[in-house]
Amino acid sequence: MKPLSQLPLEQARSVRVVLTDIDDTITTEGTLTASAYGALEALQRAGFLVVPVTGRPAGWCDHIARMWPVDAVVGENGAFYFRYDREKKKMHQHFWASSQELKQNRTRLDAIEKEVLATVPGAALASDQAYRVADLAIDFCEDVPALPESEIDRIVAIFERAGAQAKVSSIHVNGWFGAYDKLSMAKTLLADVFGIDWAEAQKAVIYAGDSPNDEPMFAAFPLSVGVANIHAFAHRLKNKPAYITQSHSGGGFAELATLLLRAKCKTSLAPTTSSPARIMGI
Repeated sequence: MKPLSQLPLEQARSVRVVLTDIDDTITTEGTLTASAYGALEALQRAGFLVVPVTGRPAGWCDHIARMWPVDAVVGENGAFYFRYDREKKKMHQHFWASSQELKQNRTRLDAIEKEVLATVPGAALASDQAYRVADLAIDFCEDVPALPESEIDRIVAIFERAGAQAKVSSIHVNGWFGAYDKLSMAKTLLADVFGIDWAEAQKAVIYAGDSPNDEPMFAAFPLSVGVANIHAFAHRLKNKPAYITQSHSGGGFAELATLLLRAKCKTSLAPTTSSPARIMGI
């Protein structure tokens, strides 16, 4: 992982789309800071397409798509994307599975939930589980004392024995039934909504993340960035991001935004006092 400062200017100038994880990438210790939120707004105002790609639930993603300065959101590790049309005041939703498949999968996930909670002491159902439609989230450190890695691995193994996919984030183990992940739904969104094919995406998209469930994105996009706290999970990653920020969590995301905005400013007129670059203090 190279320092983000080594990202070539010409490559930074080619970026039009910012895909980013949320937890511990935009947020810091569970909090959405002013600087990180301001970075999202500055990027969108500067003309970038901004799309969170998260493991968080459908209920949260409805709120994010409506109220954050973003162009769409991919949620539950690729189970769906939501896009809010502000002019028409209409939410567009696209799910990977049919409603019938979601019902069948929930029955299977309920059985996994019972096994995990009965056999892994200290594990808990994620507090946001009530707002999920497609996956099961097991909390190992968000609202419970942090579990050792051996117990996290036990949770993953229970999912996998049942035939489910399982991904480790910075706070949860997320499991689901279906041949999708963050990458597959991101590709669907890019093509269907924004008209960006895969060849173009290799140059136009940058992805920021911090944990193992971001690995498909790190592997797929040449321009991928880990915020500094990814060091805690580096041993779990076969595919690491190409670049890494100096700052942790939301500070690292703001660092990335600053670099992209500076690169964009170098291809345009000097920023005015109301420009995104000024908002970010550059």
